[in-house]
Amino acid sequence: MAFDLMVVDDSPAMRRFIRRVIEVSGFTVGRYLEAGNGEEALEQRDGEWVDMDLTDINMPKMDGETLVTEMRQRDHLAAIPLIVISTDATESRMDRLAKLGAQGYATKPFAPERLREEIETVLGVSPEGALVGAGLDAEGGDDEFSF
Repeated sequence: MAFDLMVVDDSPAMRRFIRRVIEVSGFTVGRYLEAGNGEEALEQRDGEWVDMDLTDINMPKMDGETLVTEMRQRDHLAAIPLIVISTDATESRMDRLAKLGAQGYATKPFAPERLREEIETVLGVSPEGALVGAGLDAEGGDDEFSF
């Protein structure tokens, strides 16, 4: 199963690194879109569907927090899973982004395994396409969401 992804980060080196981590983790990427800031991401996403977005917070023009807010306010983007990848690991920032609609958070620098786990949790599947326990407890009910 191939996933279409968008990575939003102002660092080309970090975008390449994230892409490589995803590939090494075993996820098959169909389309891989990149943007250097939130504004570019929204422009590229006009009519484009992806299965998941990964975004940095601190970027020029439009930061990641504003991007998350904008995505959740647009019908065609509101349901797309979103993982924040940032050096800012403060609890208040992570809580604020969760309330805005981010489903996952990985702190830079991160181990490749950490990003893989976050992607599995948010998408609900492993790289091999097997379902993982995203949001379901043993009885099939919803778990509480937390980073």
